[in-house]
Amino acid sequence: MDRFRYGRYDDGPDPLAPPYDVRGALDELGRDIMSGAKPFRALRDLLRRGSQGISGLDDLLRQVRERREQIRSRGRLDGTLDEVRSLLDRALGQERAELFPDPSDDARLREAELDSLPFDTSAAVRRLADYQWRSDAARATFDELRGLLRREVLDTRFQGMKEALRNGSPEDMRRAREMIDALNAMLEADDRGEHTQADFDRFMAEYGGFFPDEPRPRTLDELVDSLARRAAAAQRMMDSLTPEQREELRGLMDQATAESGIQEAMDRLSGALRARRPDLSWSGGEDMAGSEGLGMGDATTAVQELADLAELDTSLNQQYPGASLDDIDEEAVRRALGRSAVDDLARLRALERELRDQGYLQGARNRLSLTPKAVRRLGETALREVFADAVAHGRPGGHTRTAAGGSGEPTGATRPWEFGDEQPLDVVRTLSNAVARGGAGRGGAVRMRPDDFEVVETERRDAAAVCLLVDLSYSMALRDLWGGAKQTAMALHSLVTTRFPQDAVQVIGFSDYARELPANGLAELTWEPVQGTNLQHALLLAGRHLDRHPDFEPIVLVVTDGEPTAHLERDGSARFAWPPSDETTAATLAEVDRMTRRGAALNVFLLADDPRLERFVDEVARRNGGRVVRPDTARLGGYVVRDFLDRRRRAG
Repeated sequence: MDRFRYGRYDDGPDPLAPPYDVRGALDELGRDIMSGAKPFRALRDLLRRGSQGISGLDDLLRQVRERREQIRSRGRLDGTLDEVRSLLDRALGQERAELFPDPSDDARLREAELDSLPFDTSAAVRRLADYQWRSDAARATFDELRGLLRREVLDTRFQGMKEALRNGSPEDMRRAREMIDALNAMLEADDRGEHTQADFDRFMAEYGGFFPDEPRPRTLDELVDSLARRAAAAQRMMDSLTPEQREELRGLMDQATAESGIQEAMDRLSGALRARRPDLSWSGGEDMAGSEGLGMGDATTAVQELADLAELDTSLNQQYPGASLDDIDEEAVRRALGRSAVDDLARLRALERELRDQGYLQGARNRLSLTPKAVRRLGETALREVFADAVAHGRPGGHTRTAAGGSGEPTGATRPWEFGDEQPLDVVRTLSNAVARGGAGRGGAVRMRPDDFEVVETERRDAAAVCLLVDLSYSMALRDLWGGAKQTAMALHSLVTTRFPQDAVQVIGFSDYARELPANGLAELTWEPVQGTNLQHALLLAGRHLDRHPDFEPIVLVVTDGEPTAHLERDGSARFAWPPSDETTAATLAEVDRMTRRGAALNVFLLADDPRLERFVDEVARRNGGRVVRPDTARLGGYVVRDFLDRRRRAG
């Protein structure tokens, strides 16, 4: 019998986890858009903060910056100098110990030669290159020093080379020279247009052991990119040292490459890499604050990681023109933060893609807009939140009516009778149902049951013409009222169009001028930085809407935080005055009187405590017979929707 063992799945996101809710993400976008953000900014903020358990770009950015600080505290960059000095001092001590017992003049001359060595480490190593060591231990230590330098020099250019050349045998160095010569030849062939992928594959088959890091390069371009970044990091590592340290280390490196016979080949390779990737940062130091000294290869790796993290910081920050999630290097994220961060990035990309694929967002990223489908969804969400608030703080004020009206012309359709129905019976359908059920008896008698009855549906006659007038003036934004007003407009529009489809709804925005607001533009509507609250013009447009629907019940709702300060002149221009002029007040009240003659009561939702404004709206209520409501601004939508439903129920 087979036995199985199960463990935690660690190869990416949980394949059995529930998918993220795209509509929930759209609702999150909607909250920012309601507050005045453009769709592009709202999407950017959503991706920055994350959604539904997905880490956002800000969290990934925080991890990157923490990683940079960890690397900076890893150690000093001059560790190779310290190690070379230590090996040199050991070799000299071993040689002096060998010479001290010898009374010969040769021993004293050798001691004098050792005493005259320059203080500079690279110069001392250069002077000792041809020294004939008397001590075998000293010779071995000095050979260890030179082997260390050869490995470190190669490791600064080829990451992992130090481990590959751990033995440092002449055969190893010969192979390294052959690899560099073959690489130079391949680059030169590519410059002539003669390089092929087969050439690269043969090169990697022969010398792939010199490139142990994963993922291994698959093309010459990938190899050049890796080597160029390494070479640039090596140069920046040198720039990070003091001038004295830099001189010493450069002297040691030149001596190591000269002894290995690879100096010319290394110089050719450096020139080729720099020519191919001039866009990389080939200068500038890094501040390393650790206490432990790092070897040249490890120091170069640290500087390279810091450079990669700096690029990752820029791409995650998304603060440059045309920024996109596609700019973020997935492999760089994997190297810096691990697989879970890659999974979060993939989820963010999928979330943005799904918002487009499912028809919620359209247009280029910096000119993003909501689709009608998205606007409908946001309207439904606004309505749901408003209803929840209304239920939590008072009677909702109405209920959904799905039945056809009780008067008017028949629609030609029928439906099963329900208790309380006043619609006329459809006799033919009722009898047919009874006969089909088997209710026909002897002598033509038909026995009927309540579920046999069907009624005739008729057209509704209680349709309403609904006008919502929303203040768009600058003061609405200053008082932080704009988000609530926009949510109210979207909630009311969604309520009317979905639950009372026979009604005619119009949303009018007003500042210095008034204008009708299209349904698909409500979500992206913003306040207007202009002077003027032209309620007179808004009432004028609302009156035209009511006149187009003379048989509908008029419902006019006004949301404002300021008294009228502008009106239309005879030539159609807007005249602004502060404090409000008598002409503006008179023109506005004249439109109020016209509304009264139409039988339209104005319910005004007052969002500010201003004695002059209160006197004005009280006068409107006195002349028109409507109501003045002073709502809690945080629950404006609940007040407006509840008021509409109350009036709608009375009209029905």
